Amino acid sequence: MNLRPQEIEAILRGRHENPFSILGMHRGDDDLIYVNAFAPQAATVEVIEKASDAPLAKLVRLSDEGFFSGPVANRNTRFPYLLRFGAGDQSWTSEDPFRFPPLLGDLDDYLFAEGKHFDLYRRLGAHPCTLEGVDGTAFSVWAPNARRVSVVGDFNAWDGRRHPMRKRLGSGIWEIFIPELAHGARYKLEILGVHGEIMPLKADPVSLSQEAPPATASIVTGIPDHDWGDKNWLAERANRQSVSSPISIYEVHLGSWRRDENNQLLNYDELADYLVDYVTDMGFTHVELMPVTEHPFTGSWGYQPIGLFAPTKRFGTPQQFCQFVDRLHRAGIGVIADWVPAHFPSDTHGLARFDGTALYEHEDPRLGFHQDWNTLIYNFGRTEVANFLQASALYWLDTFHIDALRVDAVASMLYLDYSRKEGEWIPNRLGGNHNLDAVDFLRTTNENVHARHLGALTIAEESTAWPGVSRPVRDGGLGFDFKWNMGWMHDTLEYMKRDPIHRRFHHWEMTFGLLYAYSENFVLPLSHDEVVHGKGSLLQKMPGDPWQKFANLRAYLAFMWAHPGKKLLFMGGEFAQEREWNHDHSLDWHLLADHSHRGIQDLVRDLNSTYRNNGALHELDCDPDGFEWIEQNDADRSIFAFLRKGKNGSPPILAVCNMTPVPHTDYRIGVPLHGRWTEILNSDAERYGGSNVGNCGGLDAQDIPSHGRPASLSMTLPPLATIMFRPERHHG
Repeated sequence: MNLRPQEIEAILRGRHENPFSILGMHRGDDDLIYVNAFAPQAATVEVIEKASDAPLAKLVRLSDEGFFSGPVANRNTRFPYLLRFGAGDQSWTSEDPFRFPPLLGDLDDYLFAEGKHFDLYRRLGAHPCTLEGVDGTAFSVWAPNARRVSVVGDFNAWDGRRHPMRKRLGSGIWEIFIPELAHGARYKLEILGVHGEIMPLKADPVSLSQEAPPATASIVTGIPDHDWGDKNWLAERANRQSVSSPISIYEVHLGSWRRDENNQLLNYDELADYLVDYVTDMGFTHVELMPVTEHPFTGSWGYQPIGLFAPTKRFGTPQQFCQFVDRLHRAGIGVIADWVPAHFPSDTHGLARFDGTALYEHEDPRLGFHQDWNTLIYNFGRTEVANFLQASALYWLDTFHIDALRVDAVASMLYLDYSRKEGEWIPNRLGGNHNLDAVDFLRTTNENVHARHLGALTIAEESTAWPGVSRPVRDGGLGFDFKWNMGWMHDTLEYMKRDPIHRRFHHWEMTFGLLYAYSENFVLPLSHDEVVHGKGSLLQKMPGDPWQKFANLRAYLAFMWAHPGKKLLFMGGEFAQEREWNHDHSLDWHLLADHSHRGIQDLVRDLNSTYRNNGALHELDCDPDGFEWIEQNDADRSIFAFLRKGKNGSPPILAVCNMTPVPHTDYRIGVPLHGRWTEILNSDAERYGGSNVGNCGGLDAQDIPSHGRPASLSMTLPPLATIMFRPERHHG
C-alpha cells in the first residue's frame, strides 16, 4: 500500500486523526486488496475468509509494536473476513472493527447540527446491535475538536490505540462498531485533545448506565426494553395532572428514605416493595424523586450529575428502574423526576473540557462557572449542547415513562448575574442581565416535552419574580406547567418559627402569599432544602414545649393543605422526623411507635384524603375564583379564616386557623350558606395527638350576618390548630 512510516508511527502512538484510512481493508496503489491491523497483543495475524474459514493471507509484521499489513491474493474487491491472531501456543479469531461501514447517516448529522435530534440517545452512546450479521456494540460520541477518540475498556486492556474511532467531519461525531462486545462491558473514552494532549479518561456523555460510584466507567447497556403495564395510568395522566386536579407530592431521596437493618442501600425493586404501599396508604398522588441521574458525589444528592441519561447504579439497572416506575404507575401514583440542566460538576471523568476545549461549558468563567456550587454552566447557546440536554429530558419521559420533570435551579439559569457581584458577569447582547440563550432553551424544552408526551408536566424551581414562568410560550411565558412557590414557603416558615406571642406582629407573613397566589400555577413546597444545613427538621423549627411543637406542625400542615396550590412534602415531614435529614441514613421510622409522631402521620393521611375528595380544595387551585378571605385581619389573636371554592357542584370548604396556644369559644365566622356545617378535619383531634377541643362534629349556621355574609358560625377554636368545615347542603 506504500504506507508511509509516519502514518504507521501515528497508529502506533495513537495519534492518527483518521485511523480508518489506514486500518482495515483498502485497495493499494498496485490495485491489490490489502488488510492492515494493529495488534500489539499478537505475534502473528492471518486474514480468514469468513464464508469458508479458509486462510487467505498471512500479514507481515511491519513493527515490533504490532502493526501488520499484507495483500490478499486473488481478491480485487472488498469482502467479509476475520482476523486470526497468534501468540505463543495460543490463537484466536475475531472480527476486524475497521472493516465495518459508518454507523450514522447524513440525517443524524443534519438534525444534530440543527439542534433537533431529540432521539439523540438512540444514536450517540453505546448500543448493542447487529451490523452486517455481526453482533457487537455501536459507539458514537460528539467531540468535534478532538484529534482522536478511542473506546477503551477491559476488552482492549484500556489501550487507546486499539479502537480509535472514525470522525464524521460534518458533525464532529466519532463512531465505531466493536464486534463481539456485549451488554455489560465497562468502557470509557480516551480523547486526544485539541492541542494533542491526552485527556483524563471520560465517561460517555450519553451512556445509559454507569458504574456505581466511586467507580466511574460507563457500561454497555442499550435502551431498556420493558414490558410496561401502565397503559391505564398513561391514558388518565392528562386528567390527573391538570391544574384542576389534586396533586399531592411526596418528595423522596431514594438513598435515605429507607435502608436495610445494616444501613445498606435498597435496590429499585426493594424500594418499590415498600414505597408503593406506603405512598398508596398515605394518599399522595405523586412521588418526586431527587435526581436519579448518575452522580459521582453522593453528598450532592444527585444535583451534580454526570450521567444525564443513566439512572444511578446505586440502586440497580435501568431495567429495574423501569420496573420501579411501572409499579408506581400500576398503583395509580405519578412519578416526578428532578432534572438538572443548570450546572454540572467539574470531575475529570465528566463533561469538563471534554475534547480539550470548553465544549459543553463556556470558556469564560464569568459565564461558565457557578461560584456557589463550584460547578460548570452549560453553554445553552450552543446548538449541540442544547440538543444534548433536550434529548436527556425527553429520554426520561420516552424510556422510563416519567410523568413530570422538576427542573432544578431555574433562577440560576435565567440571570447572568445570579449570585455574582458587579464585574463578575457579562451582559447579554441587549446589555441586560437575562440569559437569553437559557430562556430560549427552557421554552423549547418545555414545548418539546408537551408536544411529545400528552399530560406530561414540567415544574420550575424558580425563586425570583420572573414573570410568566408557568405561562405558555405562545403567551410570552417560559412554558412550565407549575412553579414552586418559594416565597410562600419562606414567609410561612418564618411565621411558624416565631413564638406565638410575637406572631401578631408578623400576621402578613401568612397572608401576603395570596396577593400573588394566582400570578403563576404554584406548588407549595416543604422540600429537602428546608431540613438540611443546620436548618433543622420541620418539627425542630416549631416553637414551644414538645406538645406545642407538634401542635404547631399539625396546624401548619393543615393550613398548607387548605391553602391554594398543589402540595409537596419532603419525606419524614409526614411523621415529624425529629433530627435534621441525613442522606447517609434511613429516616427514623421507629418514631412511629410514639403517639405524637403517629398522629402527624395520621393527619397527613387524612389531609390527602380530604384534599382529594373535596373539589373546592383543588379544582380552582390556580384560579382566583377559588379563594375568598373571610377573616384576614385578626392579627391580635393570630386567627385566619378563608373559603376555598370549587367548580359548580363542589361545596365550599371553610378553613379556620388559630396560631396561638389559646383556645377561643364563641368565635364568630361569617359563612355564605345557612344550614349545617360539618367539621371535616380538626388538627387538634386526639387521634392526631391534640387536645381534642372542637365543635362536636359540626355547627348549625345562625341567621346572624358576619364578615359580610348572610349567616355565621359560632365556633370553638382549638389551640394551635386548623379546622375545616363543609356545608351539608349545597346547590352549586
